Amino acid sequence: MTTSVPADPETAAAAARAAGRRRRIALAVVLTAAFMDLVDATIVNIAIPSIQRDTGATFSAVQWVTAGYALAFALGLITGGRLGDIHGRKKLFLLGMGGFTLASALCGFATGPGMLVGARVLQGAMAALMVPQVLAIIHVTFPAHERGKVFGMFGAVIGLGAVCGPLIGALLTEGNLFGLEWRPIFLINLPVGIAGILLGRRFLTESRAPRALRVDLIGTALATAGLLMLLYPLTQGRESGWPLWGFVSMAASPLVLAVFVRYERAKARKDGSPLVELPLFKIRTFAAGAGVQLAFGVVSGLFFLIWTLHMQLGLGWGPLHAGLTGVPFSLACSTAAGVSVQRLVPRFGRKVLQAGALIMLSGALVYLWAAGRYGTALESWQLAPAMLLMGAGMGLIVAPITDTVISEVPAEHSGSASGIFNTTGQLGMALGLGLSSVAFFGVVGDTGQPGGAGAAAGAADALRASFVDATTHALWWICGGLVLVFGLLFLLPRRSRAQEVAERSEPAAPEGGAGPEQRQQALVS
Repeated sequence: MTTSVPADPETAAAAARAAGRRRRIALAVVLTAAFMDLVDATIVNIAIPSIQRDTGATFSAVQWVTAGYALAFALGLITGGRLGDIHGRKKLFLLGMGGFTLASALCGFATGPGMLVGARVLQGAMAALMVPQVLAIIHVTFPAHERGKVFGMFGAVIGLGAVCGPLIGALLTEGNLFGLEWRPIFLINLPVGIAGILLGRRFLTESRAPRALRVDLIGTALATAGLLMLLYPLTQGRESGWPLWGFVSMAASPLVLAVFVRYERAKARKDGSPLVELPLFKIRTFAAGAGVQLAFGVVSGLFFLIWTLHMQLGLGWGPLHAGLTGVPFSLACSTAAGVSVQRLVPRFGRKVLQAGALIMLSGALVYLWAAGRYGTALESWQLAPAMLLMGAGMGLIVAPITDTVISEVPAEHSGSASGIFNTTGQLGMALGLGLSSVAFFGVVGDTGQPGGAGAAAGAADALRASFVDATTHALWWICGGLVLVFGLLFLLPRRSRAQEVAERSEPAAPEGGAGPEQRQQALVS
């Protein structure tokens, strides 16, 4: 017979401290990865004029620098999550971070627009391997009673990334470190990525899903083909003179996507592992929410591109001037996001999101008025009211929309629903960037190209005026998109099911009862 010897209290305390230290370092690694992805998705916009001048990139190449990342990221998100479930989240996280770091180096050392676009597509694909593992690693690393605080930190990092991305890009571009101009916005990822890989190998814990879905490579290929058949001619068509093949390709795109839908249904019957769980779209709230997310992604993708081009190429501001002008937008967005989730949505429900759409619309109209009133003489302080309104409106939408929509989905499907929902937003951004060919660059015309006839003739004022005209034209498209978002929000329930349940149970709920932590756990379970 053996007797158990009580553990030495000092040894147990030391082990607990070591475990806590290991978890904190692991958290720092995955949060840094999430921060890198968000910053890299936003940091490029502010450097686009510098990239265009240095590489001689055409406008379509400029669009692909941003749209290529968004499209690759969107198409790989669900597959990346499943690969982590099958082969191990730590392994896929480190693979994604290594690939992301390598792609950042290729972006930084790109010798021309083609190489830069290819490296950005690779960067987006590697982010799709890395990012889905972040919440899953947090979920398995931290005990339930600590996750609420950890998820709060995750939200704070996301907000910080949204605020810091454009400003970091402006500082690095304006600083022209070592004469590298825009390249440090990518090269800064190298030391961060290498440190993350070394620390991740040591401190991250491996985990897999007990019952992982299979990877749907054929579904991914069909979705990719269908979307590229739409986006490629939409982006390249203007510079190619809108050839017939472009219209044929765009017309055939819905047919390929219809084949994708039929294949996904057959895949679901065969092994239950389709890329997209189509029955989710039978849930009215989820289908409407996905429509909102897609339309809002289009608006966001178009706005952020034309905004920075207007400030730098239309108004002649430097990157730092443009970045600082965007600070009111970022601060208003992060502030409104925090208030909407914690106070407003639990009380007013859907009306908060609709108010956000109307506030953004009013901001776009103020921007339109200011751009038309002052033209190329517009000053930062004259643009500030529009920035505050658009930032506040965006914060009221982006923060609560996911929780509002996913809370209506059965818990066993929340992971798939969250992946599809995030993918929809990224696809919307890629589509918005593609639409800029018509909404923005079509108005600028050939005069904006490096070395074009307008620039050769020294018509700098006319060139700047054309960018202002293009901005006002694109802002009308943005206003139309926001009206569409406002209308789609009526399809959401007035109050989510989770809010109604919480209200009914509130009198009997114990103090400090279930709240955001439990809802967040449902998203990553």
